[in-house]
Amino acid sequence: MDYVFSSHNLSAIVRTCDAVNVGKLYYRHQRKVKLNNEITMGAHKWIFHEYIEDIEEFYKNIKKEGYQVVVTLLDDETVDFREVDYTKPTLIVLGNEVDGASDISIKYADKKVIIPMYGMSQSLNVSVANSVMLYEAQRQRAAKNMYDLPSLPEETINKTLRQWTHDDIIEKELRRVRHKPKNQI
Repeated sequence: MDYVFSSHNLSAIVRTCDAVNVGKLYYRHQRKVKLNNEITMGAHKWIFHEYIEDIEEFYKNIKKEGYQVVVTLLDDETVDFREVDYTKPTLIVLGNEVDGASDISIKYADKKVIIPMYGMSQSLNVSVANSVMLYEAQRQRAAKNMYDLPSLPEETINKTLRQWTHDDIIEKELRRVRHKPKNQI
């Protein structure tokens, strides 16, 4: 998420990311944004998110890791978002609804995509655009049976399970119990 500020939009984006099994959400903005738990419906517990401070360095590293960078953009070089092969490691970049993706994101784009629209509007709400694109990626990946077996290294899976069970459940419960008055334990 490239300067997506809206708590409502980010919360909806997180929920869709969980629905299609996106493991990590990267974001950058200069304002503090709080997720809305009523919108995420708990999905924020399962999606790792990371604030990116040095976007230039981030893109260099993500490309070294073999990711293609797909940026939504309305210009002469865009292709239909369905023409991209999302079965490759892919970073999808969505900008905010006023300014779109930043110049730095566009600079690192391997593919510039558009969601075709036939009405008078030229863009979708960012959370809706996210959903449309992620469900196309999910469709392509499901067609290649990519959800049948884990694709993450075992070490990453174990680290994630430890974090979810220990940090998110056990530690939280221990903190709650420690702060109860003694006569309530």
